[in-house]
Amino acid sequence: MNERQTLTRYAWLSIGAAVVTIILKLIAYLLTDSIGMLADAVESLVNLAAALMALWMLTIAARPADRDHTYGHDKAEYFAGAIEGVLIIIATIGIGWTAMMRLFAPQPLDHTVTGLVVAGIATLLNGAVAMILLRAGKRYDSLTLEADGQHLLTDVWTSLAVVAGVGLVTLTGWYILDPLIALAVAANITFTGVQLVRRAVLGLMDTALSDDELAAIQNALADLGDYGCDYHALRTRQSGARRFISFHLLVPDTWSIQQAHAMAEQVEAAVRAAVPNSTVFTHLEPRNDPVALADIALDRADEAEHVDPVAR
Repeated sequence: MNERQTLTRYAWLSIGAAVVTIILKLIAYLLTDSIGMLADAVESLVNLAAALMALWMLTIAARPADRDHTYGHDKAEYFAGAIEGVLIIIATIGIGWTAMMRLFAPQPLDHTVTGLVVAGIATLLNGAVAMILLRAGKRYDSLTLEADGQHLLTDVWTSLAVVAGVGLVTLTGWYILDPLIALAVAANITFTGVQLVRRAVLGLMDTALSDDELAAIQNALADLGDYGCDYHALRTRQSGARRFISFHLLVPDTWSIQQAHAMAEQVEAAVRAAVPNSTVFTHLEPRNDPVALADIALDRADEAEHVDPVAR
């Protein structure tokens, strides 16, 4: 079984868990008439939609590179992360509105013990699946699985807060606690949704790799000077689990093409070892050629575009 098939199986696990928890939480809401329980059930509906989106995007990301997508389809995972974040935010708006209505008209709760037991079972199930997805997301460097796991983990905290709130309402008779806890949960969920959207946007905008990964690249290139070589124009980006790294490799003017190519192969291998799951591109240039300094910027300098390639 390849990696993408494994990721798809995790997505199906998330879908199954979402269906079961929706049923359990709706039963808990119908038993108790708690707005907090209703908010928890709505959150699980969003989980199901997010899990279905994750499965779809993982299926797209699994497609090999083709004529129209020569860099592959890994960025499809960012769409899943962004959509999950938006769904979370939408869900919190609905929860907040319903909680505000109940805040001005508190109502007593029914069958709270039975409802709490049912909600507790759903929470345990969500917690187990969330941990599985988070571990898998980190292991396979999948934003989709990690986002789905974070989503489920948020649902776990939601459920725990709701269970605690309903328990307090039962013990104290303070019915206003139910909508207040629902509002607090909505605020917490909103933060998670914003973070997911932010991370997806950064990925779609080709944000550079993390400081730790950039440091690893620089360490891998640190001994170039020992061979009379250097580098510049380092650029990095991430596409799903794949990293793309490019830079210009400056070699001594007297080296043959074969020598320069051998050095490029050695350097690229060192960078790939330093940053796993990366694709490395190098551009060879003579170290003392002034034209080599004109193409450090993303857009080449005008004077460099008119240099006679034979003379260079």
